[in-house]
Amino acid sequence: MSDTYFSQYPNDEGFFGDFGGAFIPPELQPHMEKIAAEYMRVSCTPEFIEELTYIRKHFQGRPTPIHFARNISADIGGADIYLKREDLNHTGAHKLNHCMGEALLAKYLGKKKLIAETGAGQHGVALATAAAYFGMDCEIHMGEVDIDKEHPNVVRMKLLGATVVPVSFGARTLKEAVDSAFMAYMKDPENILYAIGSVVGPHPFPLMVRNFQRVVGDEAREQFNELTGGLPNHVIACVGGGSNAMGLFSSFMDDPDVALYGVEPMGTSSKLGQNAASISLGEPGVIHGFKTMLIKDAEGEPGPVNSIASGLDYPGVGPEHALLNQLGRVTYESATDEESLEAFYVLSRREGIIPALESAHAVAFAIKLAKGRKGESILINLSGRGDKDLDFVVDTYGYG
Repeated sequence: MSDTYFSQYPNDEGFFGDFGGAFIPPELQPHMEKIAAEYMRVSCTPEFIEELTYIRKHFQGRPTPIHFARNISADIGGADIYLKREDLNHTGAHKLNHCMGEALLAKYLGKKKLIAETGAGQHGVALATAAAYFGMDCEIHMGEVDIDKEHPNVVRMKLLGATVVPVSFGARTLKEAVDSAFMAYMKDPENILYAIGSVVGPHPFPLMVRNFQRVVGDEAREQFNELTGGLPNHVIACVGGGSNAMGLFSSFMDDPDVALYGVEPMGTSSKLGQNAASISLGEPGVIHGFKTMLIKDAEGEPGPVNSIASGLDYPGVGPEHALLNQLGRVTYESATDEESLEAFYVLSRREGIIPALESAHAVAFAIKLAKGRKGESILINLSGRGDKDLDFVVDTYGYG
C-alpha cells in the first residue's frame, strides 16, 4: 500500500478497482449524485467537522478506550490481545459513528426522514437515535426472523420513536430488509435519506460510511501507541458488510508490518445457505446497487445465507473489502457459529465483557491466531455489545 491509496479508491464513479459503482434506476441517479456532491462539499467544512466532533465527544462518549484482555492473553500464553471497545460507544456499537454523520448530512440536504434496513438491530437503534437527536422521522425495515432474535433492539427502536416495518418475504432476514427499505425509499427520495448501514450500496455510501467510521481506527492507532509504545502486529475485525472493519483498517493501510484480518461468518458449513462468507465462497456480482463479491444460487442470483449473528447475515460484502482481498492487503478468514459462540462465552467469563455475536467472530479468530505468537500483539475491533443477543443465546444454547 502507498500513500496514494485513498486518492485512488474509490474513483469518481465510486469504483474500488473492479468493485463498487452505482447500479441504480435512472430516476435515482440525480438523487445519488446530489448526495455525493453535497457530502464532498460539506464534509470538509469547519461547520460540519465542528458539529460532528461535538457530537462524538459530548453525545456518543468518544473516544472509546482500548482494553488489554489480560486474562484471555494469559490463558492462551501467546500474543497479547487488546480490544477496541466500540461496545462502549453510545447505543452499544460502532454503528452510531456513521449514523450521526449520515443524519447530519441529511440535515444539510434538507431531508425530513431517515430510512434504513437493519439485521442485528444495532444500525436501526443507532439511526433511530440519530433521528431523535436531529428531530427527524425514522423508519426501520427488519426481517421477521431478526425481529424474533433481536427483540431487545426492536423495543429500543420503538422507544426512540422509530417505525419498525417487519419484512415477511423471502428469507425474512437482512437482504430482504434492504430490498424492502429500498422500495420504500424510492417512493420519496426527495424528502428521505436512505442511511445505509454499512460500507455497501451504491456510490457514495461505501465511501461515506468508511470515512465516518475511520474515527475508530484513528483513535485506536494513537491509543495503542500510547499504551504499548508501538503498533499492533495484527488487527482483526468481523466482516459482514464490513463497516467496523473498514473503520479500523483504514488507519493502518500504510503500515506493511501490521497484518489486517477480516473474519467472515462460516455459519455451520461451507454449503450454500449455511454461511455468509461472501469473499471466501462468493464470486463477482451485483446486489443492491453495487458490484462486489456475492454468494449466488444456481441461477446466479443472490443466494441464501445464514449466520448465528444477524448483523453478518448478508450475501455480499463492501466493495472495498473485495478490492483489498484482490490486492492482498487484507487476509479474509472465517469463524463458524460454534467457534463464535464459544468466544462469546469466553470473553464474558474471562474478561467480564459480553460481546455481540458479530464481534465474537473476530474474537474467535484472534484466539486461534494468538496461539504460539508470544511477544506479538493483536488488536480486535470489539464492534458491539451483546445485550441484544442475550435472550437468543440463553434460550437457544443456555449459559455455556
